[in-house]
Amino acid sequence: MSGILAGKRILVTGVLTEGSIAFHAAKVAQEQGAEVVLTGFGRVSLVERIAKRLPEPTTVIEMDVTNPEHLDGLAAKVSEYFGDDEGIDGIVHSIAFGPQGAFNFLEADWADVSTAVQVSAFSLKSLTMALLPLMEKRGGGSVVGLTFDAQIAWPKYDWMGVAKAALESTGRYLARDLGGRNIRVNMVSAGPIKSMAAKSIPGFEELADVWNHRAPIGWDLADPEPAGRGVVGLLSDFFPKTTGEIVHVDGGVHMMGA
Repeated sequence: MSGILAGKRILVTGVLTEGSIAFHAAKVAQEQGAEVVLTGFGRVSLVERIAKRLPEPTTVIEMDVTNPEHLDGLAAKVSEYFGDDEGIDGIVHSIAFGPQGAFNFLEADWADVSTAVQVSAFSLKSLTMALLPLMEKRGGGSVVGLTFDAQIAWPKYDWMGVAKAALESTGRYLARDLGGRNIRVNMVSAGPIKSMAAKSIPGFEELADVWNHRAPIGWDLADPEPAGRGVVGLLSDFFPKTTGEIVHVDGGVHMMGA
């Protein structure tokens, strides 16, 4: 099979519906020659149904990134799926969650904030370290996280914006510490998508409306594929010396002035 990911093995987290960026990252990765395995949490049967809509059949491994037992056993389950112990080449981190309280900046309590930060940011380190032995077997690889531009304070996003800032910083520190092992860590900062996750964000429509007026090349809230393609590009060998970077796939909104 040809393509920019030919012969590579990729683990993708965060697939929940066909409308998710993670689904399109998995789809494009397969189209570009990769073998893909998915993880799911809470709604594994739903993820399994969605996985059947990918170009190639795959499996779903149950994983809660806050559960040490799940993380400790992840590498073995991934190796079991691929049928040997030759490792993997890439990880897609598309995991984020904030309790409703995290969307009220001034009133949020630490329980809600700590959950948002653990699930959305610390999990990048947890997931990467759980699969590090498999990446080392391939001589390195690429980790790509999905973020939402944390350079500014967005309306309604509140502590999830802080969690995304922590995610981006976590990516830079991982890039620093894993560069010597030939592992690249980068982010795709995507524009808003009308996904299932978006429905849990109070005021999402107000936030997303920014893109209707400020994206110089336009932005389609219903099209996750451009962001998925950005992820696949960073997973490939076409960026061999790019690490600690944030690639914006947002129609250009990030660079627009007031």
